[in-house]
Amino acid sequence: MLFDFANIFVFLVAGLVFILLNIAISSIAQTRLFSKEKSMAYECGEEPIGDTRIKFNTRFYIIALIFLIFDVEVVFLFPWGVVYRKIGMLAFVEMLIFIAILLVGLAYVWAKGDLEWIRSIQSVREDTESRGPIGQHPGVRQES
Repeated sequence: MLFDFANIFVFLVAGLVFILLNIAISSIAQTRLFSKEKSMAYECGEEPIGDTRIKFNTRFYIIALIFLIFDVEVVFLFPWGVVYRKIGMLAFVEMLIFIAILLVGLAYVWAKGDLEWIRSIQSVREDTESRGPIGQHPGVRQES
C-alpha cells in the first residue's frame, strides 16, 4: 500500500521537475527584443486606429455558439446512420429521443429570440421605453 503512494509521489515530483526544467530552459534560451512594434496592441504590423475598446454586438457570439452546439450534435447522426440497419429499433428510438431534445433546445432558443439577426422595431421600442428619456439611465432620477 505504501508503495502505491510512493509511485504517485515519484510521478508528481517528476512532473514538477519537468515543468520547472522547461521554464528554466525557456528563460535561458529566449531572446528579449523589445521594440515599439512589440509594445503595440496588435503585433500584425498594422497601426491601430481609434480606441481598441469598441462596442461589439454579442449577438454574433450567441449565434456562433448556437451553431457550434447544433453542428456538433448533428455530427452524431452520421455514425448512427451508417450502422442503423445493424443496431435495430432500440437505436432508432434513442435517436428519436436525441432529436427531440435537440428540437426542444431549438424551440427554446427560437422563443427566446436569439435566432433573430436583426431586432424587430417592436423590441427596440420596448427597450427604449423601458430606459426612459434619452441620456437617462434606468433607475437614475433626474433632478429638475
